[in-house]
This record gives sequence, C-alpha cells and structure tokens, in this order.
Amino acid sequence: MKKLLAVLLAIMMVFTLVGCSSKKEETPAETPAEEATSGPKIGIILVGDENEGYTYAHMEGIKEAAKGLGISDDTILWKYTIGETQACYDAAVDLVENGATLVISNSYGHQSFMQQAASEYPEVTFVADTGDTAAVSGLANFKNAFTKVYESRYVSGIVAGMKIKELEDNGALVPENFDADGNVKVGYVGAFPYAEVVSGYTAFFLGLRSVYPNAVMSVEFTNSWFDITAEATVGDDLMSQGCVIIGQHADSTGAPSQLQKNMEDNKYGFTAYSVGYNVSMLDVAPDVALTSASNVWEKFYTYAFSCWLNGEDMMTDWTGGYNEGAVAITELGKSVAPGTQEAVDAAIAAIKSGELHVFDASTFTIGGATPTSMIADVESDPAFTPDTECLIDGYFHESEFRSAPYFAESIDGINKLN
Repeated sequence: MKKLLAVLLAIMMVFTLVGCSSKKEETPAETPAEEATSGPKIGIILVGDENEGYTYAHMEGIKEAAKGLGISDDTILWKYTIGETQACYDAAVDLVENGATLVISNSYGHQSFMQQAASEYPEVTFVADTGDTAAVSGLANFKNAFTKVYESRYVSGIVAGMKIKELEDNGALVPENFDADGNVKVGYVGAFPYAEVVSGYTAFFLGLRSVYPNAVMSVEFTNSWFDITAEATVGDDLMSQGCVIIGQHADSTGAPSQLQKNMEDNKYGFTAYSVGYNVSMLDVAPDVALTSASNVWEKFYTYAFSCWLNGEDMMTDWTGGYNEGAVAITELGKSVAPGTQEAVDAAIAAIKSGELHVFDASTFTIGGATPTSMIADVESDPAFTPDTECLIDGYFHESEFRSAPYFAESIDGINKLN
C-alpha cells in the first residue's frame, strides 16, 4: 500500500508541474549542427529546461535580453538538460565547433567542465553562472556571474515574518508550531549544503526574524537542485514537525504543492505557508504561497550579450542586486498579512540606500556570541580554506569580493537536519 501511495504521489506531482508550466512559452529548439547558420553565435548550456524553475528563469532572461538588443533567434544555440558531468564539456565543445564565441552555462556543477573548455579555446569567452573559480583560474576568457539573490531572500523572509506575526495575533498558531522555548518553528527545503544555499537560507531567516524575532528554523537537504518528489517529501516532513512557514532553495513546485494539498486535506490541523524560489508558486499553491525570491536574469544577459556585440571583455565576476534590478520577489499571494507590501517596499528602499545590510553582524550570533571576525573562502581553493576577512564595518560583505556567495557560517537559531 505504501508503495502504491508513493507512486500515486509521484504521478500527482508530475501533473502539478505540467500544470504550472502550461502558461510558459514553447522551448526554443536545440539547433542541430547541420542547421546552424553562419556568423558568430552565443551558446547556452542549461542544467534543465522550461519545466524547472531555475532554468526557466534563465531562459526568459536570455530571450528578453536578446530581444532588447536585437539579437536574432538563430544567433543563440541552446543545450538543455545538460548534467553536471562530462556532458557539459562535450556540449561546450560542440557549441564552439558550431560557431559560438560566447558560451554560458547556468549551474554550479558545470564550472570545472567550462573551465576545461576555456583552457582549450582561448579565443572563446566562457561564463559559468553561480561559479567561483574564474578569478583564480588564470584564464582571461573564463568568467563567473551570479546575482545578489540573498537580498531578495531577505525580503521574502520579511513576508514570512509578517505572516507569522499575523497568525500569532489571530490565535491561529497551534502548540505544535512552537518549540520547547516558545519559538515558532520554520522550515527550509535546501538543495545542497553549499555556501550559495547557506547564504540564501540565512538571509531568509534574518529577514524573517527582523519582523518576528522568536523563530527557529530547521533546514533539510534533498541533495538535488531539482527533485519534485524529494522536495515534496521534505516539505511534508518539515510540516509534520510543526513548521508553519517553509522556504526553499530548490527548483521545483514539489514543496508548495504538498503544502497546498496538506491544507486541503487538513492533514496536520494547521496550515503551513510557502516561500518559493525562482518563479511564482501561486498556480500550484494559491492558498499557501506567499511569494518567491527570484533572480531577474535579463540584467546579466543584457550585460553579457552587450559585451559580446561590442567586442568588449566581460568583468571576471559579475553580480547585481536590487540596485541593478537583478533580483526581486514575485507577486504577493492572497494569504499575505496586511501591511506586507509596505514592509517589503521599505526594506527594498533601505537595501538600495545602504541603510540595511542583510548580514549585519549585530542581528545574529554564532556560538552564542556576536561575531567580530568572519574569514571566508573567497579565493576558492579545493579545500575551501578561509582566506579573506569579510566582516568589515559591522557587516559581512557578501558577493563583493566575487560574485558567487561565500557566507557559509551556521548562525544560532538554524538547525541543519541532515
């Protein structure tokens, strides 16, 4: 019976994902070598396709940037569902052999294969989005790029904190939502225990606690960027432990869909609310989705494509946040607390002005003490050796010494379950 139920759940999740993707534009065709037209090309290597939120956001950013710059469709060569394996290197070489003079990949695990290709084709520019080794690679044609998505995660945490405060004020929290010390339980579906994920969930938690201080958060990892069934399972597990808000750094609709179903079935006697990633989750979780932290990839691709068009060298590490319009949160759901939009607007304005620093050391402790020094692995050696003091002027300077996040500390109040 348990096996049958698992199969039925997997089938339900597949249909849920298809439903979420039904409004999306048709995926651009992968261009066969024999059909590639003449002239320089841009090659794109994607870890997923339009059914995976992170990749879909990249696809939309690429298309909008190309449209804005007048780059024709046949100038861009696409490679979809390329794993973080030798397949990435093979895809990069194939793109170069078919005329690509700029090749961009979108997943961290692509990086070593992109760097290998860059060392063999010095006349081609290779960019590994979310990567962290370009600055120490010794290769002038190898670049990294990532957004300051921790800023939008912080703001999405404010949305979550406002909701908890409303639930408490309305007497809607149940005993299971509190730990032994009276803190409200929050959950987080993480992909991998990488600095990118740690930075993001820490920013989310700090944003939440800026509104509702008496909260603790449990993080459970799926060890996959995209696994709809695993994300649903983890979301359900966190809810079963009493978590009333569940955020995510994972790329599917699995967790929000599960929370919506749990609410409809009254599975645990309370409602848990979702804060997603990449895209709005309102299509699959209309009653429980509050918002999603997202990247506006059009900003990076406009920069990269402009450099390519003008024959200009790209910066080794590109990054952008709210000031560059490179991050955002998606539409607020109907279940957000009153006053949420105003709180969001105020936080964004404070981030833009420099009044608010996401990793202000006065707002968190490590081992019970306020940190006075935080040395992080910025230069990205294989052993992840801390090498750079990042706590300056009272706050951790995330994504300033390189584009990819390097905040990897475990702050008090966050518990990693696996």
